[in-house]
Amino acid sequence: MRPLLILLAALVTAAATPLYGPPPQPGKAVWYGLHFIDTSTEGAINGVRPDEVARIEMAEDFIAADLESRGFELVAPPEDKVAAIKNPVKSNHRDTSIAREMGARYAISGEVQKVSNLIIAVNLYVRDAETGENVRAGAVDIRGNNDDSFRRGYSYLLRNIIFREK
Repeated sequence: MRPLLILLAALVTAAATPLYGPPPQPGKAVWYGLHFIDTSTEGAINGVRPDEVARIEMAEDFIAADLESRGFELVAPPEDKVAAIKNPVKSNHRDTSIAREMGARYAISGEVQKVSNLIIAVNLYVRDAETGENVRAGAVDIRGNNDDSFRRGYSYLLRNIIFREK
């Protein structure tokens, strides 16, 4: 009986604990862009596709425009400092260290993982430059390797996860 009560108390506490704090407030942010991870066999066989490179650039511009419309001041990281970083999301907090050195409030980066032409996961991370902790982060799976799917996926992610009020 006691283990059941402990489990019930843990579930009630977990349900009452907010998953996130408040949405990020506008401020200066170092925008690292998106890192493309191709785990499909297509990428291993055929190499980099020009349309996918263009699609990542389009998605980066889409995200940057959304962030700027919300009052964020986006700055690019110095190329010499990020040259050795393969993926800012998994850089052992090097992304937030650079952002902090630049006087930014946030380090923002994302990932696109292509599982196949039909299944793609898009992620976005807003990290506090001082603490290195995620302020907000989220992932959405999209269907279809096309511009509209990417725009809809990142639009949903920004609107319903990153900047969701409650």
